[in-house]
Amino acid sequence: MATKKTKKVDFKKKFDTAVKEAKNNAIKANDFALNTTEEVVTGTIKVASQWQTVTDKALKGGIKLMDNQQKIVFDALETYKAHFLNGRKRLRKIFA
Repeated sequence: MATKKTKKVDFKKKFDTAVKEAKNNAIKANDFALNTTEEVVTGTIKVASQWQTVTDKALKGGIKLMDNQQKIVFDALETYKAHFLNGRKRLRKIFA
């Protein structure tokens, strides 16, 4: 019967190889995470600037609308005041 010769396994070499491979994988994962985060932040900034433009337009339009509504309210109050004063004069003439 022939005996098989076993190869001597160098555990230190295998361990060093595994450590190097783990480090390389960690570096790749870190680079991927950094790139992905940078893309997300850049995209968020672009979208935020677009919404800022939309909000600016909406606020400007809203201010113009409030100005017009305020003018309408004051015109209505002045008209009501004029009618009230005119009506008061008429009532004094009738009852006085």
